[in-house]
Amino acid sequence: MTVTLADVAARARVSPATVSRVLNGNYPVAAATRERVLRAVDDLDYVLNGPASSLAAATSDLVGILVNDIADPFFGIMAGAAQTEIGGQEGTGRAGGEKLAVVCNTGGSPERELTYLTLLQRQRAAAVILTGGALEDPVHIAAMTTKLAKLADAGTRVVLCGRPPLPGSDAIVASLAFDNRGGARRLTEHLLTLGHRKIGYVAGPLERTTTRHRQEGHLAALAAAGLGDPASGAARGEGSGEGPGEGRAGQEGLIVHGPYSRRSGYEATLELLRRAPDLTAVVAANDTVALGACAAVRDQGLRIPEDVSVAGFDDLPFSVDATPALTTVRLPLHEAGARAGRLAMGAETPPPGGIATITAELMARASTAPPRATR
Repeated sequence: MTVTLADVAARARVSPATVSRVLNGNYPVAAATRERVLRAVDDLDYVLNGPASSLAAATSDLVGILVNDIADPFFGIMAGAAQTEIGGQEGTGRAGGEKLAVVCNTGGSPERELTYLTLLQRQRAAAVILTGGALEDPVHIAAMTTKLAKLADAGTRVVLCGRPPLPGSDAIVASLAFDNRGGARRLTEHLLTLGHRKIGYVAGPLERTTTRHRQEGHLAALAAAGLGDPASGAARGEGSGEGPGEGRAGQEGLIVHGPYSRRSGYEATLELLRRAPDLTAVVAANDTVALGACAAVRDQGLRIPEDVSVAGFDDLPFSVDATPALTTVRLPLHEAGARAGRLAMGAETPPPGGIATITAELMARASTAPPRATR
């Protein structure tokens, strides 16, 4: 049932004219009254018809691209590629079927993610692209399912890029999911093949799908080599809080959690080396974390890869220019972003079932080598 301006007025105990004044911002309204009206708007999920008010069922020329951190190349590359497809051909100098792409930086906040979706809903966005991993929280998942359903009902095309499908949601046009498990497994298998048996793992933040899937791939490779149980709580080594987590000693406890940042990689690697001075390899949750890991290894007077091998994930542009060049897993970020942009514009047919798994490719480089004992 469509919520009307009169419904908001009744909820806020004001006149419809007052609601209109608050939403249009063209007339002074008491702060307490304004707050009451805005709270009613949020509670009822009221959508103000903007430029398309005369065409209530129509969408606008706006497309929202949600990212965790636009300064992170992982998100920037996908967003840039999607924006190119959404904007149409360059240099035409005229408006045709193009849309205006707006990048929304959530900072990893689930609240901001929902807020941006609400704002895009009120603007009757033609499409929304959500990039990167999702938060594994039942309350947030339920809220996202509801919000995306309302967007889809209003004609908004919803595309997930680098994010697994949302359980129980029929609102999504396509989910382009990276094979994080397979990529992480192949990366750890590469180190095992080189002869490493004491491998530390710097994981991402808890409750993120990307973190869990990459960690599961890493643990599966260890289990296949007889070095751990992927279902073991000890193998997870999960901690709590903002900084790197605690874990048990031994192979199964060589996992530390933290943010996807260089600082986290540095601090977590120092912790791993403290727990296991005989560590021969460190696998980082992504390439940025791996840079911090490399710095920590060097600050301990150790060499890469002679003393400790280091590997990352994503194959961001700087990884090949690191010294030594970083072994990593390549995700086709530009290709995925461009495809998401075409799907958002309706310029490409969605994959069968609306779900596509994008292959991750191992890039073996100079930062990994056999441990000294096997050379």
